[in-house]
Amino acid sequence: MKIKFWGTRGSVATPGEETVKYGGNTTCIEVRLKDNSLIILDAGTGIRKLGRELIEKQNKDIDIFLTHPHWDHIQGFPFFGPMHMEGYNITVHGWPTTNRKVQNTITVQMEGTYFPVDFSQLSANINFNEISGLTLPFKHAQLSFCRCNHPVICHSIKIREDDKTFVFMTDNELESENRLTDWQGFVDFCRGVDLLVHDAQFTPEELQKRIGWGHSSHVKVLQLAKEAGVRILGLFHHDPDHRDEFIDFMLEDCKKRILGENLSMDCFAAQEGMEIML
Repeated sequence: MKIKFWGTRGSVATPGEETVKYGGNTTCIEVRLKDNSLIILDAGTGIRKLGRELIEKQNKDIDIFLTHPHWDHIQGFPFFGPMHMEGYNITVHGWPTTNRKVQNTITVQMEGTYFPVDFSQLSANINFNEISGLTLPFKHAQLSFCRCNHPVICHSIKIREDDKTFVFMTDNELESENRLTDWQGFVDFCRGVDLLVHDAQFTPEELQKRIGWGHSSHVKVLQLAKEAGVRILGLFHHDPDHRDEFIDFMLEDCKKRILGENLSMDCFAAQEGMEIML
C-alpha cells in the first residue's frame, strides 16, 4: 500500500513562502493498493494536481471517499481534470448529512452562481455511493469507518490490505464535550495500525480557545497513538496560520516526547508530495 499526500492543510488553502515545506493545499490523499487500485481520500484543493497526474497515467477508474462535506475537503472537486474527460469512471463515496445527500453536496458548489461549468456538463461517468454501514469491501482490501467528533457528520477511514493497515482520521476532536465516539473507541479503532494520519491542527494552548471546533492538539494525538500502539504517526490538517517553522516545532515536540518515553514509534508532519510505502 502506498500513500501520497497532495494536500495537507486545513480550513483554507495557504500558498506562499511561509508554507513551502508542508504545502498550502487543503486535504487530499492518494492511496494505491498492491494491484494499483486507486483510492482518493477527500477532494480539497490538492486534488487538482493529482487529477493532472491521473490523466497523464491514464488512470480511468477512480474512487473518491469524502470524510465530510466541509469546504476544505470538497472545494477542489470542480477542478479535478478527469471529471471533464470522457472515458473516466468516477465514484464518489460519502455519508449524507442531516439535510443533504453526497451528490447534492458536490453539485451545489458547481451551480452557475459559484462555478462556470455546471455538473450536468461534465464528460466523465460519475456515480455517487451513500455509505450506510461501518464496513465496506473494496477490491481485495477492507474499509472500515469510525464517527469523528466534529460539528458535521464526519468519519475516519481505515484501509486494511493483507497485513498492512492505514487510518485516516482528520477533523476529529479527541476529547470533545459532545462526544460521538469516546476516547476508548478511538483507541480501539486505531489499535496496532501501521500508519495513523490524524488531525493535529492545534497546540494544547491553542485548543483551549477552540473547544468545539472539531480538531485536536498534537499532544493529544500522540497520546492516542501511544495507547493504540501505532507504528507510525502522521500529523495532519495543518492550521492555515501555522508557518513551516511552527509545524517543525510541533513535530519536534512530539519527537522529544516519544524519545522521553522510549516509545517505538516514528512520527512525521505530512508534507505535500510525501510518499509512504507500507
